[in-house]
Amino acid sequence: MTYLLGALAFVIALLLSVVLHEAGHFVTAKRFGMKATQFFVGFGPTLWSRRGVETEYGVKGIPLGGFVKIVGYTPLEKIAPADEPRAFYRQPALRRAIVIVAGVVINIVLAFLLLVVLAVAVGVPDRGDATTVVRHVSPCVPASGGTCTSRDPVSPASAAGLRPRDRIVSFAGTPVREWNGLAGLIQKARPGTTVPVVVERNGARRTVPVRVGRLDGHGYLGVEPAPRVRTLGPVAAVRFAGRFTGQMTVAIGGIVVDIPKAIPKLFTRERANTPGGQAGSVVGGAQVSGQVFSSSDTWRMKLGTFLLLVSSLNLFVGLLNLIPLLPLDGGHLAVVCYERTKAWIFRRRGRPDPGPVDLTKLMPVTYAFVVLLVGLGVLLILADLINPLKLPQ
Repeated sequence: MTYLLGALAFVIALLLSVVLHEAGHFVTAKRFGMKATQFFVGFGPTLWSRRGVETEYGVKGIPLGGFVKIVGYTPLEKIAPADEPRAFYRQPALRRAIVIVAGVVINIVLAFLLLVVLAVAVGVPDRGDATTVVRHVSPCVPASGGTCTSRDPVSPASAAGLRPRDRIVSFAGTPVREWNGLAGLIQKARPGTTVPVVVERNGARRTVPVRVGRLDGHGYLGVEPAPRVRTLGPVAAVRFAGRFTGQMTVAIGGIVVDIPKAIPKLFTRERANTPGGQAGSVVGGAQVSGQVFSSSDTWRMKLGTFLLLVSSLNLFVGLLNLIPLLPLDGGHLAVVCYERTKAWIFRRRGRPDPGPVDLTKLMPVTYAFVVLLVGLGVLLILADLINPLKLPQ
């Protein structure tokens, strides 16, 4: 049930992100007096709709996006003579540019605000200050510090019955309060010896005998600590959000650039080891969200991870739409910039404004790009169904 709840939460977050993106286009278009006849979430057959004064609002059957239909969004569209003054392509370039980028701005701002909320209300992990609370129990002693296989022995922590959320109070008779001290004791313990480990579970303490394992010549227990989470003040939260937004932007760029090279690995075990292989579809996002909700982490950690997931989703949607190719927002913005640049050059030469770009010449490139996007989307959906990504443990 928690897995399904997580998947549903992701779908709802995606739909809300789409609604806000399209609302950015819609509100700015209406503010500038343009006519918008439709505001829909999803594609395909209409499930529900309601008509306002001049706009039809509704939901369609395929929740993979949304759209706002603004009259005269391109000069190719046939419109009624009465709507000509309110047509999009008849508006000043600055107004058209604002309408085009409004959706992208909404997504990027939303991603930033979610990170601020995360830092202020939920808290961010302090990587340099882990606790002695168990976040994950390794099922094995991996042969070389890598992934567990059927040939690897069971880890000491798993064999002793340690569980996530257990708090280790002492190890081999030595009290511990922070991870660095506990990790040092574990590594110094003689492999093969049995030591008493006191753990606190559900408020009660118990002593568990643990036979220390060996990994890379040191003692090994097989537990991963939960990080210490701390909330930030408003100013520090804004700095954190700005820094993390920049880091996510670089990471998303690396993933996009690496996708062509990662395509042959989408259906192999090496998928998660490449940046491009970490790209996923809506299905993959719902799967990851389900894994977050059904994990053994505390609800505070789950909420924090979910907010990061939704923030990265909005940033990805915003950055993707900035690609300067039609039919994305970046493509329409590129057309407006090209028109104004060309008009400025003509004006400097004493020649009349050449008018709108002939979009029919861009149609072959547009169709090819759409086919590429759809094909990649289908491929990622299949990869997520056949070879889904797993959250790192």
